[in-house]
Amino acid sequence: MKLYSYFRSSASYRVRIALNLKGIPCEYLPVHLVRNGGEQLAPAYREINPDQLVPTLLDDAGAPIPQSLAIIEYLEETHPTPPLLPREPADRAYVRSLALQIASEIHPLNNLRVLKYLTESLGLNEETKSTWYRHWVEVGFSSLEARLASDARTGTFCHGDAPTLADLCLVPQVFNAQRFSIDVNLYPTLARINANALQLEAFAQAAPDRQPDAA
Repeated sequence: MKLYSYFRSSASYRVRIALNLKGIPCEYLPVHLVRNGGEQLAPAYREINPDQLVPTLLDDAGAPIPQSLAIIEYLEETHPTPPLLPREPADRAYVRSLALQIASEIHPLNNLRVLKYLTESLGLNEETKSTWYRHWVEVGFSSLEARLASDARTGTFCHGDAPTLADLCLVPQVFNAQRFSIDVNLYPTLARINANALQLEAFAQAAPDRQPDAA
């Protein structure tokens, strides 16, 4: 397998964690989203991923796979151990809904191309851009905190005592929030789950500062 990735990309971070948890060897192919005007915009990469986003997974089984959650579900189906989704259908739906709450409701509003549009096309200054970012992350984190704090299924991780798809989405989002000076301790359940996850080598090895393109 080959993974086109960027060290600070939340979506790529999710996939790196999944690969590590499942012990799947994978060649890391960096795509720098800022250098040279954005390497994801180069024609060669556009042929691989027309959306010009990371991550993209290449496997011998078929065509390139974009979109982090689709990649993780593919890994789950092809390498089911250890599982990243619970056994019971209702619990699987719950974990997926947590993951989508982060990946679909919080993350898209604060990814790089949205933030660049705010400053480069709409002319917002850096302070206003950061205010926008913090607002939407804080709205999302408040909702997620309330949900996890009140649900009996919350354990060491978002669901029980083993990491699931939800944790793979939470940890990268917390990392990004901290980059923008959001006090994650205001969300004690999220902070606790994040700290627990980072104790696992699979999560620690996937961290942005551990990637070859972080230098």
